[in-house]
Amino acid sequence: MHVDRAEIVATLRSRGLDARADWVERQLPEMVDTYANESLLNTLRIDPATLTAVSPADIAARQG
Repeated sequence: MHVDRAEIVATLRSRGLDARADWVERQLPEMVDTYANESLLNTLRIDPATLTAVSPADIAARQG
């Protein structure tokens, strides 16, 4: 499943974790693969099930 990086950043900022949110903005792509980044999301204490999935059509549209 892919999610929008902005949603992860918003979650972190809502918790007052601005430095971590800034790091995520610099390091992760706009569309984040939750499977490939599962350990990072666990470290950040973000449950992928609480995030909104981005459809394959939206991913394709954003890539080109």
